Amino acid sequence: MSSAGDRRRAAAEGMLRAAAAEEEESGARRLARCRGPQPGEEVKEVEETVEELLERLEEFCGMTDQIRSDTSQILDETIPLIKDKVMEMNHIYAKVDKLEAFVKMVAHHVSSLEEQVLEAEKTHGTFLNTVCKLFQCTAIPSLKNRHHPSAALSYDLPKLYRTEDFFPMNYVGTKYQNH
Repeated sequence: MSSAGDRRRAAAEGMLRAAAAEEEESGARRLARCRGPQPGEEVKEVEETVEELLERLEEFCGMTDQIRSDTSQILDETIPLIKDKVMEMNHIYAKVDKLEAFVKMVAHHVSSLEEQVLEAEKTHGTFLNTVCKLFQCTAIPSLKNRHHPSAALSYDLPKLYRTEDFFPMNYVGTKYQNH
């Protein structure tokens, strides 16, 4: 009997162990449900996060490609246009410098001529005004138009300049430019 009793006891112990193991397993499942999502749900969340990160990475790559494209366009198209404009502006600056030099020269000539006119007015104008006052020049218009021959002979004309010498007719940018 002892072997039958031992068998019964072993079977009872096995059943108890199985029941205890089953109870432990159901407790572990309950605990797992309470603690968080099922392993399948966690994988799903990770996959969604990875997908979202991949989308952002793809958007970033698209933006960098767009920047590279824009940079290439600037380097290939816009920079040569800017260089051409710089060359054109250098020509314009040269014209402006030439024009400034011309204006300074003309201003010098004008001030020189103005000094000569003032000197001539001092020298000859006083005499003419005195004569006109004495003879009431308004009544005799011929005295107004009379010039002293000695004054005309003593005056030397300054060397005149010609604008065409400084700005030829075929000068680029002029109205009379030859085509």
